[in-house]
Amino acid sequence: MFLDVANRVKMAELQLQKKGKKSGDGIGTMVDFLLANARLVLGVGGAAILGIATLIVKRLIDRATSPPSDKEAEEKAEQKSIEESWKEALLQKASPALRRKEELRHHCTPLSLPDPSQPMPEAAGTSQVKAPDEIKKIPICFTLQERLLNYHAHHASVPEAQMEEARQLLLEIKKELQEFLRAKLPEIPFLALQLGGSLGDRLPVSCLDHACLIIPLVLESDLWCVIPGQQTILSDPNFCMVKRTDLEYTARGSSPWDRFLVGAYLSSQTMVQSLHKTVVGSINWQAIGTVLDCTIKPNIATDELKLEVVHPYFHMIIRILPMAVIKDGDFLAHCCAGAPADNLWQQSFYKEEVSRLQELDNSDSGIRLKCFQILKGVCRDCPSLSHLNSTHLRHTLLHLSTESSDWTETALADRFLRVLEELIGSLDKGFLPSYFNDKLNLFSSLRAEDIDELGYGLYQVFSEPDDLLNR
Repeated sequence: MFLDVANRVKMAELQLQKKGKKSGDGIGTMVDFLLANARLVLGVGGAAILGIATLIVKRLIDRATSPPSDKEAEEKAEQKSIEESWKEALLQKASPALRRKEELRHHCTPLSLPDPSQPMPEAAGTSQVKAPDEIKKIPICFTLQERLLNYHAHHASVPEAQMEEARQLLLEIKKELQEFLRAKLPEIPFLALQLGGSLGDRLPVSCLDHACLIIPLVLESDLWCVIPGQQTILSDPNFCMVKRTDLEYTARGSSPWDRFLVGAYLSSQTMVQSLHKTVVGSINWQAIGTVLDCTIKPNIATDELKLEVVHPYFHMIIRILPMAVIKDGDFLAHCCAGAPADNLWQQSFYKEEVSRLQELDNSDSGIRLKCFQILKGVCRDCPSLSHLNSTHLRHTLLHLSTESSDWTETALADRFLRVLEELIGSLDKGFLPSYFNDKLNLFSSLRAEDIDELGYGLYQVFSEPDDLLNR
């Protein structure tokens, strides 16, 4: 039995030699010598066992020292290709810069020019080439200056026709509200309502999402006076009070605005609540909206006057603002849920702000108003900048106008970044002074978390403006 096994081992060795699998080095010769003389040393049984073990060892040696077969080479190449593909995919996922570099290298590979003598093959399924005007042109912007101009043209500027349509709709709503107030409250001498904001001044707008209607209240200069905020119990220069004078000589009721008195002061809260009952509870806005081809919904909150207008081309919030006019000052009623008192008024410098910006732009062909539009669009597109309003932007632009003299279009990128830098610095201090009264802090209404959110959002836009402008 053992002899038979040894013979089979010998036959296997001969077959391996015929196939060329046997190693020709010194190790193979030594193994053959041991196998040939194993019977003399170990006997027949030991020789058989040694033969089987030797065959296994020789196969391992042959596989390690011999060149791989074609099948093994293909398997290894396929495995290597799979590993390299995953490694490349992971690297590209982890590194956008590498992905852009590879795409750029792919698109920039030089193309071989066809032989002019050979006819051009016609693409299958195409019978004619599109005209140049049918090809959509995509603007390619490289510098920040070009990206800002492109953003202004496509994302921060409402077409003139659409802006005029919105303006006409607001004028119709204003007319309806004016007629109703005069019919419902004939004893109160409301002046003609005014369309405020950029639409009222026919200035370019970045988005048709808000507007305001002003209700002017002309107070008698001999019966009313303004108490500055520093002299009130709040000692806050941002808010003032309107006081009734000479009550001991002129009876209460001598002024039509006496009905809104609380103590000796004109109450902004009482006035807003009274107008709210009329605007919300008495006017059929649904019928008016049907006539004007839109939907008008009044805001039911009693601390503010708002109308929501849904038009096929825009969605707008209209604020209705009572404004006390005393001598040369305009004071808006400050009435909100968190107001510290119910008789606060806030001086408005809107007319002066817009007039000054227009005057400066006209004097040096500047782009302050264009920069303002871009900043408004950025604040609209970046949710973390929602607390930054138009007043903050206009006053910052006016402050910078006293420092920087170059406001031409070529300096738009520098001025844009400079405005962001100035706003970040003001937020860091927690103080943005009014251009017309440096004692007023325009950031006084912001909470600490609002300032942190604004600072973070502005820093993101300042450090990576491409992320927002490349839309």
